[in-house]
Amino acid sequence: MKLLNTTAISRALLAATVALAGTGVAQAQDTPAEQAASADEAASDGEIIVTAQKREERVQDIPLAVQVLGGDQLESQGIREFSELTRAAPSLLIRPAEHPVNASVSIRGIGTFAFSPSVEPSVAVQIDDVPVQFLARAFADLSDIERVEVLRGPQSTLYGRAASAGLLNIVTKGPSAEFSGRISGLVTTDEEYSVNGAISGPITPTLGFRISANYDKFEGNVHNLFNGEKVNGREIFSVRGKLVWDPTDNLNITAQVGYIDGHTTIGRPFIRVSSAARLRGNAAYGPSVFAPGVTFSEDNTDVVNNVTSGTDYYDFYQSLRASLDLGFASLVSITAWDHFNQYDILDQDESAVAALDNRQAGTFNVHGFSQELRLVSPGAQQFRYTLGLFYSDLDVTRDFVRGPFFSVANWYGTNGNKQYAAFGQLEYDVLENTTLIAGARVGKNKIYVTFKDRTGAGAFYQGSSPETYETYKLGVQQKFSPDVMAFFTFATGHKGEAYDVGTGFNATRLIPVRPEKSTDWQLGFKSQFADRRVTFNATLFNTTFDDFQAQGIETLSDGTINFRLANVGKLRTRGLELEGGVRAAQDLNFSGGVTYTDAKILSFPLAQCWPGQTSAQGCTGSPARQNLKGFRPAQAPEWKLSFNADYSPELTDTLNGVAQVAFNYSSKFNFGINNDPETIQKGYGIMNVSLGVRDHGDRWEVVGFVNNLFDKQYFYNMANSYGNQGNAQATQSYIPRDFRRYGGVRASFNF
Repeated sequence: MKLLNTTAISRALLAATVALAGTGVAQAQDTPAEQAASADEAASDGEIIVTAQKREERVQDIPLAVQVLGGDQLESQGIREFSELTRAAPSLLIRPAEHPVNASVSIRGIGTFAFSPSVEPSVAVQIDDVPVQFLARAFADLSDIERVEVLRGPQSTLYGRAASAGLLNIVTKGPSAEFSGRISGLVTTDEEYSVNGAISGPITPTLGFRISANYDKFEGNVHNLFNGEKVNGREIFSVRGKLVWDPTDNLNITAQVGYIDGHTTIGRPFIRVSSAARLRGNAAYGPSVFAPGVTFSEDNTDVVNNVTSGTDYYDFYQSLRASLDLGFASLVSITAWDHFNQYDILDQDESAVAALDNRQAGTFNVHGFSQELRLVSPGAQQFRYTLGLFYSDLDVTRDFVRGPFFSVANWYGTNGNKQYAAFGQLEYDVLENTTLIAGARVGKNKIYVTFKDRTGAGAFYQGSSPETYETYKLGVQQKFSPDVMAFFTFATGHKGEAYDVGTGFNATRLIPVRPEKSTDWQLGFKSQFADRRVTFNATLFNTTFDDFQAQGIETLSDGTINFRLANVGKLRTRGLELEGGVRAAQDLNFSGGVTYTDAKILSFPLAQCWPGQTSAQGCTGSPARQNLKGFRPAQAPEWKLSFNADYSPELTDTLNGVAQVAFNYSSKFNFGINNDPETIQKGYGIMNVSLGVRDHGDRWEVVGFVNNLFDKQYFYNMANSYGNQGNAQATQSYIPRDFRRYGGVRASFNF
């Protein structure tokens, strides 16, 4: 049931009334039918077209380290949630949390480890040319996807101050050249049900549309022994409408409107608990009392919670894109609005003990607006440029209550920022096959905060801080042949100031943490051979981060865990990325990639200790601290790889077979930046397989699949509850969707 008595069905009626318009990636001079036909032609030639540099280009031609995940590839790998992109991209690691606001996205071992809503992500997300200003919005929906572009390394010059480590550029599907439709569904052995569909096509020769909807429900894979319910599940309904209109040969107007209604539940099973553990240090509340019936082990999926923890959220967004072909360049305007709302509740004592029934709950209410103007030259001329102006306004409110027995909190806060920026990138073919690249971005930002503590004397704080910044990029690209090239780039990144907004806010926190800055160089090689049937790309990279912003864990004298935001020092990540593919035959394809990452903390002398750390283990001084110099940062596996195979042989005159294999592997890493030995994820590999049939014209398909074929257990996060359990070992896990092997059937019909 819903936490706030809201239902996907009631909001679907509202969404249906506004799903009338939308956006697609298109050139101003093309009609919707011509755009779709052009995309189909590129796909049939085996080419991948991306917009990573804000113009349409062949991915093998751009001097960027970028991986492209197509919509069909996501479907074949069973990726239906944003967090599951981790499986498909070797340089990417997404760590979900008890609610999306606390989630983290890392590229090459660098991400954001902070719980303040004021902190921008180190890895930015953009959906259909619109920046996602509040990261939780990105976790809301991943349906009707054309492709996902994973841009590695700082992208601040073209994409702004929230892309100091990288960018995820998500492109949803646009109108088709002819009237068409699609409906598909999925059912699994562990009770997940999904159905989605779309209709698309031209309304007139100059007007095209697409309307898509998606519904997915999974009860969960964690059992709450208190009430017998399943938790750790989700229920999502989304609808999106698009219109693409070419009123003249030179003008293209696209629009989009969408609505998302989501519900999640969370259960965090204890996997390691000492017999000496006592809830809140009370001798009467040992393991058999606070977790009756639970067997503590690495594969435990039972919890005992008297509060159903989770989130209810909705998102309503609109965007308008206009592109005018001036002949010498295209003038593009992108305007976007977004309203995201989330209610979250957590059983903080993680038990059914009535005498210590502590819970926390609150709401996020987020309003965002952005406007971008850019002038983009044609891609075929000797001198090319992208020039732009950008403005955004983000307002976030947080209402939070916790208690009543311990860690009592009751506050209301607001924070936000306004950004103004000018950016540009120039490319000049100084020789026939040699290109020089130069780019820069200058920006001005102003962040603000208000905080009302509704406990005690009711203290009130407010403040604001302006900031200016500059980033730049220099590079050279050398083409050795139409299908072989190398590039070298040097770039800087910037992530702005941030307030530590949260429980315990005081006058000291009115001084924001300093900006996070990155410096990066990359040496890349891209190639295709054998009539473009074989692709091989390699990238060497080295990135240094100064004044890295991160959240540490502070255990107070009463066992309460507190989170504090700070500039932790200096980090470095370097390594090698290899990726490629082979079209062995018309019906047989292989692809994959591997990333080696040498990530290290270069300076962090005042890091918080992990819970229970002793002086012999490096926790010294007053207040207690440790020096993390030389350790790996959080979410930074040394090795990560993915492999995919797709075989579609002809079975009869009308049927093709479908056989797909997807494998991903990660070496061990730590979920916590404080090097806590209780939050280490061991190395693991997951294999998914699919087998089915489709007709020759791709009009229908039926596929059976098994995910996590070899039933390997792993976690997508861990929490150390040492302080909450009387200073004794008590480690909790976050269970991924494929924690256990499960099977299912997916089917689709196109018309």
